[in-house]
Amino acid sequence: MDADAESRLTELESRLAHHERMAEEMSAVLFEQGRAIDLMTAQMRRLRDRIAELESGVSRAPQDEPPPPHY
Repeated sequence: MDADAESRLTELESRLAHHERMAEEMSAVLFEQGRAIDLMTAQMRRLRDRIAELESGVSRAPQDEPPPPHY
């Protein structure tokens, strides 16, 4: 193989390795974003339920309420 072809092949291999690393990093970022979205969705669902409960006038049982700060 001549030097030019070998140089081009080495450059292509380097680029491929770079792209593979970027794809792995992007996959990890997407995974973490999915987890964050799932967490925020669950939090929003709880908040929406709590707001609906408050708007309906149904209050919680006293034992479910946290103690006042002076306790």
